[in-house]
Amino acid sequence: MDRRELASRIDHTVLGPETTWSDVSSVLDAAEEYGMNACIPPCYLEGATATSPVTIATVIGFPHGQSSAASKHDEAENAWNDGADELDVVINVGRLQAGETDTVTAELADVVAAVPIPVKVILETALLSEAEIHRACEAAVAADADMVKTSTGFADGGATVADVELMSEYLPVKASGGIGSYEEAMAMFEAGAERIGASSGVEIVRGHPDG
Repeated sequence: MDRRELASRIDHTVLGPETTWSDVSSVLDAAEEYGMNACIPPCYLEGATATSPVTIATVIGFPHGQSSAASKHDEAENAWNDGADELDVVINVGRLQAGETDTVTAELADVVAAVPIPVKVILETALLSEAEIHRACEAAVAADADMVKTSTGFADGGATVADVELMSEYLPVKASGGIGSYEEAMAMFEAGAERIGASSGVEIVRGHPDG
């Protein structure tokens, strides 16, 4: 893919607990300069969507997915009202691992139904077995989500080629977590990823052979 297409498939991200408006502003400026999207905390959405033309995603139930279903619903509606273009919602890993797949599916479906914008489902694959990744993807499909995403970046471990290959059997994949170079990004695309989430978006784009 050429440099422009590469950039358009990157969500340049800042989601750490110490994130300031200055950090968000820098990410938005870089996303605009390089042709990327941005993924930012929901508390900064109003300012971001009022000042930046880039596609902006935010997170719901982040980073552990343990908000109540009602809270996730409200977060999603608030984010949409504040101008978000896309949502990345974290599944409740504990409920999934306890076998409460129907509850996980219903929670995701409620978020999807709450907003008219794309919803990506964050699985936190580093915490899941292969069988659990299958079940999480099945829940995302049943909930009518638009994409599945590997990781929040807050667990030990991030995106892997094997996980992306598995997940891409179900829905388009956003590979996120530990992707810091052009070569690592391309490995994820070759495994079937459609999107990359990374705080190193600029470095990835600059690593393209076209510079």
